[in-house]
Amino acid sequence: MKLKGGLFKYQVLSDKEKKNLLFLDMIMQKGPISRTDISRDTELNIVTVSNYVSNFINKGIVIEKGLDVSSGGRKPTLLELNSDGGYVIGIDIGPVDEVAIMTDLSAKTVIKNKKKRPQGHMEEVIRVAGSLLDEVIAKSKVPRNKIMAVGFGVSGIVDEETGIIRDTDSKRGKTSGSLKAFKSGVEEKFQIPIFIGNDATCAAFGEKRLSLERGVENMLYVYSDVGCGIIIKGDIYCGSGGSAGEMQLSLGPADADKNNITREELSYLRPMGIDLGIVAMAKSEIAKGVGTKIVELANGKESEVTLETVIKAAELGDIPAIGFIERAGTNLGTRIAYLINLFNPEVVIIGGGIEKAGEILLGPIRRTVKKLAFEEPAGKVRIMPSALGGEAVALGAASLVLREIFTQV
Repeated sequence: MKLKGGLFKYQVLSDKEKKNLLFLDMIMQKGPISRTDISRDTELNIVTVSNYVSNFINKGIVIEKGLDVSSGGRKPTLLELNSDGGYVIGIDIGPVDEVAIMTDLSAKTVIKNKKKRPQGHMEEVIRVAGSLLDEVIAKSKVPRNKIMAVGFGVSGIVDEETGIIRDTDSKRGKTSGSLKAFKSGVEEKFQIPIFIGNDATCAAFGEKRLSLERGVENMLYVYSDVGCGIIIKGDIYCGSGGSAGEMQLSLGPADADKNNITREELSYLRPMGIDLGIVAMAKSEIAKGVGTKIVELANGKESEVTLETVIKAAELGDIPAIGFIERAGTNLGTRIAYLINLFNPEVVIIGGGIEKAGEILLGPIRRTVKKLAFEEPAGKVRIMPSALGGEAVALGAASLVLREIFTQV
């Protein structure tokens, strides 16, 4: 089958595409399963189910496997996804790392690789992503013609019309690069369709498909303080141009003064960074001579203080470290309370690495939400850490590619 690449975005599906996705999702999640069971669970007649299944089998997406137990008469044939009938690759161009994961058609990981994200120009970041794709394909030894598509989840603002991706980190200069040119180059080199989307959006879809129970239709994935993936009625919401979900104002450290806005006015909306400003808080207090286990864990060097060392110190009961994380949780909880009032989700997932702090972070978030969000949406929502962790974006991008395949088969 031939896919046409593009941006990941909300899809208005035809009746055929809806049924493709419905049946293939059911086979993926419940297989081996019979045609009769699919018909019963979807309340669609057996003839319709059989016609769609025949197409899936002809395309090599589904295979017949064994016979089901029968209460009488002929035993029904069981169906399952042909996992090695094709492969997809999800690539996370994140704020810290670039991660690539190849999966089979059942979203099972085949091979993965990771590189540090360059801290320079966005064009260099895109180049590294290309080399990462090269390496994963080479190491996998999967025939090129079995790789069906590649999905990229990108940290930054994606502009659908221009095909430009712009870094939002003022410390890196807010540079931009042409994903349109990159997409064309990769498709020409590998003859593989390319899909592109925001990293938090990809992570949200990945968590929904791979970690949450069926039935969750409205959820948010909060990527530290740098982005928010939005799922509405079971599908991704990307906005009119692909950039929905940014949680921070477009301000650098010096911009507040230029715009006559005080830091207090921006305290819950200004960018705190991927670590929620925890490392900066720790370094500031250490410079004042505050005693903390963080110094010991950082080998006595302020320059070696990381989010991981602060979290470790907090887990060991260090009061200052616990305070830094709790303060960050309260700040983030304020934003999340607003989002909960706005979207009324069933689930909010916390990711981006900060979730490793566990209840030390999640407790203040939940308390702040209970205090600031309206009682009705606050009482309905579950706030939980990411189950996919550092692989959420790459697996989400791969899952979105599988969605494209399943709808278009």
